[in-house]
Amino acid sequence: GESVAEVLRAHGVKFVFTLVGGHISPILVACEKLGIRIVDTRHEATAVFAADAVARLSGPVFIEFPIDTLYPYHVVEKESAPKNTPKGLFGKIMAWYLQNHLSNLFAGAWETCDLSPLPVYIPHATEDEVQRCVELVSRAKKPVILLGSQATLPPTPADDVRKALESLGIPCFLGGMSRGMLGKNSPLHIRQNRRDALKEADLVLLAGTVCDFRLSYGRVLNRRSKIIAVNRDRSQLLKNSDMFWKPTVAIQGDAGSFLLRLSKALKGHRCPEEWPRSLKEGEAIKEKTERHLNPISVLHRVDELLAEDSIIVADGGDFVGSAAYIMRPRGPIRWLDPGAFGTLGVGGGFALGAKLCRPESEVWIVYGDGSLGYSVAEFDTFTRHKTPVIALVGNDACWSQISREQVPMLGSNVACGLAFTDYHIVADGYGGKGYLIGREDESRLDDIIKKAQKECREGKAILLNVLIGKTNFRDGSISV
Repeated sequence: GESVAEVLRAHGVKFVFTLVGGHISPILVACEKLGIRIVDTRHEATAVFAADAVARLSGPVFIEFPIDTLYPYHVVEKESAPKNTPKGLFGKIMAWYLQNHLSNLFAGAWETCDLSPLPVYIPHATEDEVQRCVELVSRAKKPVILLGSQATLPPTPADDVRKALESLGIPCFLGGMSRGMLGKNSPLHIRQNRRDALKEADLVLLAGTVCDFRLSYGRVLNRRSKIIAVNRDRSQLLKNSDMFWKPTVAIQGDAGSFLLRLSKALKGHRCPEEWPRSLKEGEAIKEKTERHLNPISVLHRVDELLAEDSIIVADGGDFVGSAAYIMRPRGPIRWLDPGAFGTLGVGGGFALGAKLCRPESEVWIVYGDGSLGYSVAEFDTFTRHKTPVIALVGNDACWSQISREQVPMLGSNVACGLAFTDYHIVADGYGGKGYLIGREDESRLDDIIKKAQKECREGKAILLNVLIGKTNFRDGSISV
């Protein structure tokens, strides 16, 4: 346990998330002695999700240890030694085996060793690949960039990636952790009508974006478009390319550093300005027609009042899917979601990790009422560890993302119905502060949000239980 703690400290680890157990006690005690903060949660999954969030905001690593490598030598020796003097040949062989195993297990344990981090291999585009892409982009009249989470990974600082994108002047659709890369009101950040834009584009740059179900496996791409795909993982780089799409240039390399090199090589060249302007105009028209809808209006109000240093954690289906289109993270790595597989329950852990990494930031969790059930108990953790966050719960008493497909397809709403539960009272019981918000509160919604922000700054974890109606905003979205 002491050796593990020393390595963690040498790697700059500041937090260890846990649900306590005897098999890991040596690590926890040793870490505490070395000044590494131990954060205990109410569910094991939350501890993993919290570590995930910290990794996203800093270098992710998973390590597993056999229990007999963690306790001190004298403890393991005592536990493994025979209780009585061995008798007979078999007993002596067993005693010899256990002693030999113990010696091998602790071999070299007291020798001085190098604890510094190991080097990380990162693939990069070749000069020829970059030059070919320069030629394609320079000729494009209607290029589009689809930016994925990979663009936020080291070694390229996210702010440098932002500057590169602004220099290129190409309209961008941002996904995953790249949301917020261009700030709140960038003329290059397009959030609506992606399918239409891709059909019209003459060049598409997939910068860390994968052609999976989110892009209809590549079918949304125009076959006449030039496609540049950049991805660290070759299997993700070419996913479904043998069926629905074909890259003009496929580069196994880091997306962030590629964008910097592309921007540098195209210095002085910009995308024709009328192209991003027309996409922005289409976006404004769509948002204007949808804003009157109740849950959409709530999300717009929260978005307008978000602090500039906010981090948004997404945990849910339908309500969160709408939030992804409406809420605008104020900077890079300020949107945390579970990724392509839609793992429910990340909310409490992600928010805990984010608040510990960025204690000065206002951390929001956007929950569906279904996903809230996974981690609402972590309001106890927020209170005990003084990590106040704000939870926005879209409560429509339904697993709406599933129901939207299940009812018309199979004719039944079975297992999709929930209740308009008083989740705000649960937050109160765990030491936080809850608010129930219905249609009658719409006129004072801004005041309630501002009050919640103030109380959060003063140290209270807040839950806004918003009773929302149904909308057709997400019609056509898929749940499998």
